[in-house]
Amino acid sequence: MQGGCLWIFKRTDVVIVKSGRRICGTGACLANAPLHQNKSYFEFKIQSTGVWGIGVATQKVNLNQVPLGQDSHSLVLRHDGSIHHNNEEKNRLPANSLPQEGDVVGMTYDHVELNLYLNGKNMHCPASGIRGTVFPVVYVDDSAIIDCQFSDFYHASPEGFEKILFEQQIF
Repeated sequence: MQGGCLWIFKRTDVVIVKSGRRICGTGACLANAPLHQNKSYFEFKIQSTGVWGIGVATQKVNLNQVPLGQDSHSLVLRHDGSIHHNNEEKNRLPANSLPQEGDVVGMTYDHVELNLYLNGKNMHCPASGIRGTVFPVVYVDDSAIIDCQFSDFYHASPEGFEKILFEQQIF
C-alpha cells in the first residue's frame, strides 16, 4: 500500500488489488499500520456499493465476524450510515448523507473519538468507546468495492490531523 501499509486478513474471500489499495470480495481486513500519532486522518472511496464497513479496530478483532462493530474491538461506519461499537449504535449519519458510489469518506481519529467526513464535509457525528491501539479496518460483501487512501488524499485533512505515520525500517 502506498506509504508502506499492508493488510493483515483472515478471510481468503477478501481480494486486495491495486497495490493494496482496493478491497473487494467478501470479508474483512485490518491494516498493519497502527494509528500511533495523536491525530490521524485517512480516507475510503466507495467504488461500488453493497454491504461494507470502514473504521478502526484492534488486533483482537474477529475479521471473520462481519458486520464489524459487534464487539469491543471495532468501531465502524456501516453502509446504512450507522456507526457501531460493541453491538451498539453509537451514532448515525444524517439520512440524506449516506455514502454513495464515488463518494469519499474521510475519518479522523484522536485516540478518543472517530469523526466522519463525506466528500470533505464534516458530518458532525462523532463516535467513541474503542480502547487500545487501533488500525484502519474494512469489510466488504455483496459486490462492495472500497479504495483506501492513507496519503495523497482526495480532500484536505482537517486542521491538526495527519496521514498515518508508517514505521520505517533502517537497514
